[in-house]
Amino acid sequence: MYSTLKEHLSNEYYKKDCCLSKVNGRDVPKATLADSANKKYGNQPPTLFSKIIDKSLPADVIYEDDQCMSFRDVNPQGPVHFLVIPKIPIPRMSETADDDKELLGHLLIVAKDLAKKEGLTDGYRVVINDGKNGAQSVYHLHIHVIGGRQMRWPPG
Repeated sequence: MYSTLKEHLSNEYYKKDCCLSKVNGRDVPKATLADSANKKYGNQPPTLFSKIIDKSLPADVIYEDDQCMSFRDVNPQGPVHFLVIPKIPIPRMSETADDDKELLGHLLIVAKDLAKKEGLTDGYRVVINDGKNGAQSVYHLHIHVIGGRQMRWPPG
C-alpha cells in the first residue's frame, strides 16, 4: 500500500522534524505536544504507537483523553491485556524527568480505572518494559495491564 514510511505518514503531516507541516484548529494541540516532546526528549522517529495516536494505524481503543490513550494489545498475554500510553513520545521509562510525575501518575490512575472497568476485581499485573534487557519492543513508553488469569512469579 505505502512504499515508504514518509508516504504512510502522508505529505499533509510529514515534516523532517516530526512536527506538523499543515496546522489547522484540530492539529494545534498535536503540534504543541510534538514540539514540547521534541524539546524535552529529542527528535524521536515515528513508532507504531505514534501512528495509533494520530489514527494512521488502527487499534482497538478503549480510552482516550488529552494526555493518554489505551488500546488492547495485539498479542495478548492474558484474557485481558491492554496498554496505556502517553500521547507525548517519551521513549523509555528511564528517560522520564522529575516533571513527568503528574503524567506518570495519570497513566497509572487510568490503568487502575480501566482495570476496574474491564472487571479485573481479583487483581492484575502492571508492567513497564525498559530498554533492551527489559525486553522493550516499542520505544514509546507504555504500560501493560494484564489480567483475567492467575499470574506466576517470577514473570520471566
